Amino acid sequence: MIRRRNFITLLGGAAAWPLAARAQQDTRVRRIGVLMSGDENDPVRKTWVSAFIQALAGLGWADGRNLRMDVRWGRANINRMRALAQELVGSQPEIIVTDSTPATVAVQRETRTIPIVFSNVSDPVASGIVPRLNQPGGNTTGFAIYEASLGGKWLELLSEIAPGLKRAAIMFNPDINPVSVYFMPSFETAARSLKIEPITAPIQSDAEIESAINALGREPGGGLVVTADAFVTAHRVPIILASARNNLPAVYIASDFVRDGGLLSYGPDLVDPFRRAATYVDRILRREKPGDLPVQLPTKFEMVVNRKTATALGLAIPPSILLRAHEIIE
Repeated sequence: MIRRRNFITLLGGAAAWPLAARAQQDTRVRRIGVLMSGDENDPVRKTWVSAFIQALAGLGWADGRNLRMDVRWGRANINRMRALAQELVGSQPEIIVTDSTPATVAVQRETRTIPIVFSNVSDPVASGIVPRLNQPGGNTTGFAIYEASLGGKWLELLSEIAPGLKRAAIMFNPDINPVSVYFMPSFETAARSLKIEPITAPIQSDAEIESAINALGREPGGGLVVTADAFVTAHRVPIILASARNNLPAVYIASDFVRDGGLLSYGPDLVDPFRRAATYVDRILRREKPGDLPVQLPTKFEMVVNRKTATALGLAIPPSILLRAHEIIE
């Protein structure tokens, strides 16, 4: 018969075996590739990467200790993203993390086996990234950033802060952002309800940004809805400056535009999906399959308004917006 003290010692040793195995596993250096579609000097994208790294650290994964992270920057160039995706896949990381639709598509072109965790993808089903949200299957899952109803919501807010709106253009880069598929139905429905003429403003250069905004600002009653993609985010300053020169009220999806001088923003918290992406990376590193992890929709939204810009445009911010705003920039 085993004495009680010896039995407890043996039992404690047995219980410690899985913990020891996990600790040994966690001290191995795991490799993660990250493909960002924007520029490495863009403070917005750098904030996203920092949030991701911090969230991973909270889960026990530290770059340089038990994790090696290779970050690549696409600089809003499709061909560059494709080349970087090929490079990352060739290095055989355990997971690749992406920050947009074009970055995710670029990586999927190169691998259907390495797990991919995306963040801030517009419409993963319409883009062909996953067949369904609840059980994506395959090697790809992640966090969608938009809801289709936002197209109409932006126009409603724009007409609320700028009464007398007669026409409004929705601006996007057609090579990166499938606005026509995703946002246009709700945008056009809201336009009909508000008796506003809906206009599309596809842009691919600074010259096209200037031309589209100048055309919209030639007559009173114009307004602008600016979506967010890698190109638009990288060119947000020219968009904001051209809107100011044309006395054109504009609503944006991201608060960074408002902090840089834009009028109003409403949209999902763009940092939060990167924090949440770290949880999926953790689960996959611990042997869960990406195809079993559901694609998740945004859970945090925020409204930011710039009072100084409103004053410069001759607009009074209505109480309905002031009460709902998460931040008012003076």
